[in-house]
Amino acid sequence: MSTLSDLVLAQGRSSEADVEWLHLLVGDWQLLADLSFADMVLWVPTAEDGSFVAVAHARPSSAATLFYRDIVGQEIREEWREQVTECFAGAKVVDSAEPDWYEDTPTRVRAIPVLRRLSANSAETTERPIAVVTRHSNQDEMRTPSRQELNFTASANDLFGMIATGDFPDIGAPAGPRRGAPRASDGLLRLDTNGIVTFASPNGLSAFNRMGFEGELERKSLAEVTTELIGAQLDVDESLPLVVTGRAPWRADIESKGVTVSLRSIPLRDHGARIGAIVLCRDVTELRHQERELITKDATIREIHHRVKNNLQTVASLLRIQARRTHSDEARTALQNAMRRVAAIAVVHDTLSSGLSQTVDFDDVFDSVLKLVTEVAASHNTTVHPKKTGEFGVLPSEAATPLALGLTELVTNAVEHGLDGRDGEVEIVAERSDDHLDIQVRDNGRGLPEGKVGSGLGTQIVRTLIQGELGGTIDWHTLTGSGTEVTITIPFRWLTAAGAA
Repeated sequence: MSTLSDLVLAQGRSSEADVEWLHLLVGDWQLLADLSFADMVLWVPTAEDGSFVAVAHARPSSAATLFYRDIVGQEIREEWREQVTECFAGAKVVDSAEPDWYEDTPTRVRAIPVLRRLSANSAETTERPIAVVTRHSNQDEMRTPSRQELNFTASANDLFGMIATGDFPDIGAPAGPRRGAPRASDGLLRLDTNGIVTFASPNGLSAFNRMGFEGELERKSLAEVTTELIGAQLDVDESLPLVVTGRAPWRADIESKGVTVSLRSIPLRDHGARIGAIVLCRDVTELRHQERELITKDATIREIHHRVKNNLQTVASLLRIQARRTHSDEARTALQNAMRRVAAIAVVHDTLSSGLSQTVDFDDVFDSVLKLVTEVAASHNTTVHPKKTGEFGVLPSEAATPLALGLTELVTNAVEHGLDGRDGEVEIVAERSDDHLDIQVRDNGRGLPEGKVGSGLGTQIVRTLIQGELGGTIDWHTLTGSGTEVTITIPFRWLTAAGAA
């Protein structure tokens, strides 16, 4: 199924700004469906025949859906076309004159024009609607609505009116939904312009009761209630006063007696004038507890990586000291190579100790690895000019360690054996595609005899790491003229599996 952006832009009548506004609207799509106990469909006009195409659909969690099959991407049905066209052309809300039958079910359809606010600091909107929202209410089981249903429906109608005047969605609202963001079914409070609660759903009242509030919320100031609950707490969300008075479309948390309730305020406006607010509330105690545990575990993991890095650097320092004291050239070289390999692994752990995820930006890691190569070149009286082209990107830590060590061996071999005491260049080229990572390590040294590959410890290490640890392929060959090129290909399916493991 195509994305919202693809479907809207394919009709040829919407701008990028229109698409962004519709994305904001669809971000609150589920709330509108739940409050109105109805299916919501978003229509955009086509460029050719003046018809409309459905680009988004939300089913209510508070009532039975009318659309059991996906309607997104379909052209509008004939029985709705006239109503939606009238709504779009006149920029006004249009209700169906009589019940509409959809698959043997009587329904009521309301069409709402979608106007886009031109800027956050201006009340100006687009001259014409950019889309139309239709609400499809099931009339099959008509009964006397409860007080909660009446208040939910009234809240939905207020929001529909704001959509028609460009006041909803609110540009000043948070960009994305926070984990555990409250929904209509979690608890809903309606406030008047003074912040007095005019309606509190049973779930909303229960959320405040769990924090220690006793009595009824209705006819009380929500700001005063929350002030009593938090008492003399020093750590209070700065946005809380604006949220509990319904003056800003923000979110805040209240914590009292070990219970945390998340609040989301949606100011209600009528042609720009504030007429009250909706406050959604949800008990997120367990979610916030899990988040704190995750933060603690992340800090512990970073500390472990930091200590491993320190220990590896200590080992590398001991190897360096031992290499300086030995009188055997062969032993000194072996100790220096071991020191370099340990230092390459320490670079990966150093990167992991500074981040929250177990993935690393391998380009940063490899830049540090190239510094080790410069030290190797200096010890061989060689001036090397390393050059990196392309990007490795982000890799899981399980893949970063063997790849860093393998590339360290290849670049070091290019310096020690390819350049062999003379100045030269070592180029590393990284090409990342959707399904694999290609790496070339080439130098302008004396090159390998054609068809012959080294059999030393470094070559064995590279084969083990690239082929065994990363499931990749590796090929050595001599460049035309002079120099050696090593080509590595690593499939991303192997990297993904390594990260999951």
